[in-house]
Amino acid sequence: MSKADYEWRQIPNGPRLAVANVADSECAALSIYIPAGSRDESDYPAGLAHFVEHMVFKGTERRSARDLSFEIENAGGQLNASTSEDQTVYEGRGEADLMPILADVLSDMVWHATFPEPEIALEREVIGEEITMYKESPADHIGDLISSALWDKHPLGNSISGSLESITRIDRATLLDFRDRHYFRSDVVIAAAGPFSADEIMAMIAPHLPQEFHPATPTLPFDRTQALPRTVSDERETDQLQLALAWHTPGRHAESRHALRLLSTMLGESASSRLFLELREERGLCYQISSDVTFFDETGAFEISAGLDPESRDEALACIHREIDDLVANGPRAGELDRAKRLTIAQSKLAFESTGSHASWAGEGVLDFGHIPSPADWRAKVMAVTDAEVQAIAREVFLNHAPAMAEIGEGSNDQP
Repeated sequence: MSKADYEWRQIPNGPRLAVANVADSECAALSIYIPAGSRDESDYPAGLAHFVEHMVFKGTERRSARDLSFEIENAGGQLNASTSEDQTVYEGRGEADLMPILADVLSDMVWHATFPEPEIALEREVIGEEITMYKESPADHIGDLISSALWDKHPLGNSISGSLESITRIDRATLLDFRDRHYFRSDVVIAAAGPFSADEIMAMIAPHLPQEFHPATPTLPFDRTQALPRTVSDERETDQLQLALAWHTPGRHAESRHALRLLSTMLGESASSRLFLELREERGLCYQISSDVTFFDETGAFEISAGLDPESRDEALACIHREIDDLVANGPRAGELDRAKRLTIAQSKLAFESTGSHASWAGEGVLDFGHIPSPADWRAKVMAVTDAEVQAIAREVFLNHAPAMAEIGEGSNDQP
């Protein structure tokens, strides 16, 4: 595992800076974390955060769209971006010597994009094709359906890309309003990793920072009592039934988060997990089945998804609930938690071989927790989880809580 020294600071009248000094690295990674995503669209058309992400690549006062990509790629680097429910991330990667250029180009994109009208019209068509592509892929579209079923009318239940209808209501004024509200917040995080100190990164990024940042904008909190899990289904001609179940969980600050992550690992995140062994290996009911946990500030989601022969639906659901009920009643089996811990720790160490992963750890740590957690401390907390704690969080999440459910396939009842 590559070693890093972590440091972060609040830049006076600016954003936060998180740096992973990887002394022996030949590579550099720079990311800008915007603490806003699709859940921040309660006053906007769905898909706006994602639309802004696309438009940032369409040119600035100093650079055209072509210039933005060519300046980085001509030097052997890469640019990327992603939008989730609660953050938008712009990333640059390359050799260590590229860091000053990454700082210049990423800053220019994020804070000086011009949102030209002709490009907005073109990108609306591109995003429309993206929405259609995902909707026509049941394995992808099931994610939007289960979110809708779990979060109901809260923006967390919206598709991150929006809908074909909602993106027609997005214009330049709306894009600029969202950008100005969220991209100049003092809780924005700039994360860097490579053979650089925090002072060296600060010297590279400081000339490119805007003059003013403003306090954070509150997001609409989720009230579980106001959103009842639903069943959502989409009837279409398919040979395979896509099925997903979801439950509400505590958020990323809960002490139980480590036990919950290990619970997911035991249940469906590996080839030795309960659901994989029982449904695929023992019964041959599916090719793909998995579980996952997603954390937000005040809430979260535990999801199970599978692709099945439609005739196996009822048997598969019975098997899933049987394994959940066993964990609730009896907790982990002998050796099960230890195996989940070893898998989790090993996966984290493998990830830290990448400079980009160090930047992500630093950036997401400051964004989500207000500091950079020590990887060693995190591993110690994972190793300290007990069988009783896993059983307790299983009871909290599953016991007497009916799941939200989504289905795509023939015989499903089509619902909006």
